[in-house]
Order: sequence, then structure tokens, then C-alpha cells
Amino acid sequence: MAEPDNIVLEHLRAIRIDISGIKDDMRGLRAEMTSIRQHLAGVVTLQEFDHGDIATIKHRLDRIERRLELVD
Repeated sequence: MAEPDNIVLEHLRAIRIDISGIKDDMRGLRAEMTSIRQHLAGVVTLQEFDHGDIATIKHRLDRIERRLELVD
């Protein structure tokens, strides 16, 4: 009976080592995901500013076209 117990213990130790490696990988993935989320938030913020700038430029262009009577 001692031999099957040792086999079970060996398997449990191997599983524990595998799980430890998976935990380390998950920590790394979480850090990467946090970085990606922060980067994406920055990109979205810049995009919102760009939309505002484009709207301002369109408005100014419309005024210029009206003043120059270029509107159809």
C-alpha cells in the first residue's frame, strides 16, 4: 500500500508545481491587461479630443464657405 500512496503524493506535488506556474503566468497576464487597458483609455481620450478639433474645423470651414459664398 505504500507504493500507491507515494504515486498519489508525487502526482499531487506535480499538480502543485503546475498550478504555481499557472499562477505566475496569470499574474503576468493581469499586469499586461492592466497596461493595455490604460493605454486604450489614453487612445480613447485622444480620439475624443480629435473629434472635438475636427468639429471645430468643420464649423470654421462652413463659416468661411458662407462668407465667400461658396455654398451650393
